[in-house]
Amino acid sequence: MNSREDDDPLAQYRAESGTIPFLDLRPQIAEIRPELDQAYQSVMESSWFILGNEVACFEEEFAAYCGAKYCVGVGNGLDALHLTLRACDIGSGDEVIVPANTYIATWLAVSYSGARPMPVEPVVGGFGIAPDQIRLAVTSRTRAILVVHLFGEPVDMDPVRSVAEEFGLKVIEDVAQAQGARYRGVMTGNLGEAAGFSFYPGKNLGAFGDAGAVVTSDPAIADRVRLLRNYGSRVKYENEVKGQNSRLDELQAAFLRVKLSRLDRWNDTRRQLAFCYSERLGDLPGLVLPEAPSWVDAVWHQYVIGHRHRDLLQETLNSHGIGTLIHYPIPPHLSAAYADLGTGKGASAKGDFPVSERLARESLSLPIYPGLTRESVTRVCGVIREFCESC
Repeated sequence: MNSREDDDPLAQYRAESGTIPFLDLRPQIAEIRPELDQAYQSVMESSWFILGNEVACFEEEFAAYCGAKYCVGVGNGLDALHLTLRACDIGSGDEVIVPANTYIATWLAVSYSGARPMPVEPVVGGFGIAPDQIRLAVTSRTRAILVVHLFGEPVDMDPVRSVAEEFGLKVIEDVAQAQGARYRGVMTGNLGEAAGFSFYPGKNLGAFGDAGAVVTSDPAIADRVRLLRNYGSRVKYENEVKGQNSRLDELQAAFLRVKLSRLDRWNDTRRQLAFCYSERLGDLPGLVLPEAPSWVDAVWHQYVIGHRHRDLLQETLNSHGIGTLIHYPIPPHLSAAYADLGTGKGASAKGDFPVSERLARESLSLPIYPGLTRESVTRVCGVIREFCESC
C-alpha cells in the first residue's frame, strides 16, 4: 500500500473485489477502532459494569439526540417495547394495533404484556402500517397503536395520531430500524407517548451485542420503565413490583456513545447509496423500488426491492457473490407462534392479509451500509439489470 492508503483505515475494504456481503461491519469498526478501544479501557478501569456512568451519559445524550426528555437503557429492543407497554398499564384483556408487515418481535412485545396484537395491513406500494386501516381495527378493548418505522422510513404519523386522539389511544413507536429518521422535521422516537429502540449490531446505531432503550418525554413512563428493568426495585432488596432484569450494559453504552457521534454521517451515506440504487434501477421492467415520501427523511436501514421472481433473483445474485436477505419470509400471522390468532375467520390463515403476504413473497433486501462502495452498488445493479431484462 502507498502512504495514503496506510492512513486510510477503510482502504483494505475498498480495495477488495469478489463477494459483496449483505452486511459488513468491519469498515465501520475500523473507522472508530481507537475510540472503541479507549471506551473499553475506560469501562475496565472503572470496574463498574451495571447501571453506571456510561449508561447515564448515553441515556442523556440519546434522549437529547431524539429531542425527548428521557431515555432508559434496557437489554434489547423487544424488552424496550414490552416494558413500554407495561409502563402504560397495558395488559390482559387489552388490544394493541400492530402492523401485519413487521418482524415478529413487535407482536411478541404485545403478547408478553398479556394483551392481544391486532394486525393491520401496510399501505399499498409501501411497507408501513396504513393509517386509513387503523380506524377499522379499533374496538372497545383497543388501548394503543404500535407503529413500526420499517426499513428506516417513518410512518405517516399525523393520521395515526388523529385516530389515537379520537379514541383515546396511546401511540408507541418501534424505532428498531429508524434511528435518526425524521417525520416532517421531527425525530423518530419523539412522535408518540414513548418509543422502543433496538441497538442490535446490524442496526443503523448498533452495539456489539444485544442492547435497547425506551425514549419518552413522559416522566411517569420513564420512571416506570426504570423500575421494571431492575427487578421492580429502586432501592436494593426493596421490590415494589414484579419487574425483570433488562439493563443496558455499561460496555455497550460506552460503545454506543462513540457510534452516536457518527450516526448522522453514516445515515447520510445510506441515503447516497439508496439514491445510487434508485438511479440505476429505476427503468427496469418488473422491478418495484422503494420510494420515500417527501415528508420523511428516511435513513435506509434496508433497501428493499420487489420482484415476482424474487427467489430466482436472489439465487442469481448469490451466484455472483452478492449477499441479500429476505425481510420477512413468514408474516407473523402465518407463523406457528400465532397459529391461534383470531382474525374474524377463526385462526389466522393464508389470505387474511394479502398485502403483507405479497411482500413476504416478493421482497428482497440489497446490501446497504457504511463502507459499501458505489462501485459495489453498480455491480449489484448490473446483475439485477441483466436478470430483469431477460425475464
